[in-house]
Amino acid sequence: MAEVTFYGADWCSDCRRSKALLNKESVDFELKDVAEHAEFAVEAEGISGRKNIPVIQFADGEFLVEPSDIDLHAALAKRGLVQ
Repeated sequence: MAEVTFYGADWCSDCRRSKALLNKESVDFELKDVAEHAEFAVEAEGISGRKNIPVIQFADGEFLVEPSDIDLHAALAKRGLVQ
């Protein structure tokens, strides 16, 4: 499993914002497009218990749903993935 798994879709503005932060910080992540693969939508809902995206799961099992940039950055920093 990647350190960060990202469940999202291109049409989702929150997904685009979170992906932009990950890319800006050069964080490697596995992208699972829920619009292209229905099984990824099922996985994301199984993780979060909600249909909201993005769902960003970390290798330690913790996850965020629709995080703000501040919350996402803090979660990445906690894991040593960003400064």
